[in-house]
Amino acid sequence: MTDEDLRDAVESFVDDVDLALSEYEQGYADADATLTVVQSHLADLREVVEETESE
Repeated sequence: MTDEDLRDAVESFVDDVDLALSEYEQGYADADATLTVVQSHLADLREVVEETESE
């Protein structure tokens, strides 16, 4: 995995979390659903970081 792949993963994480929080703030999702989405994206990001560290 390259630095660019990691950078892309972080950008994707930030965009996805921003979207989830925006939907919550607009009343489209409740707090539990939003937290689940954020946790899922965080797990994905951790996986990418761990792959990068193991290389």
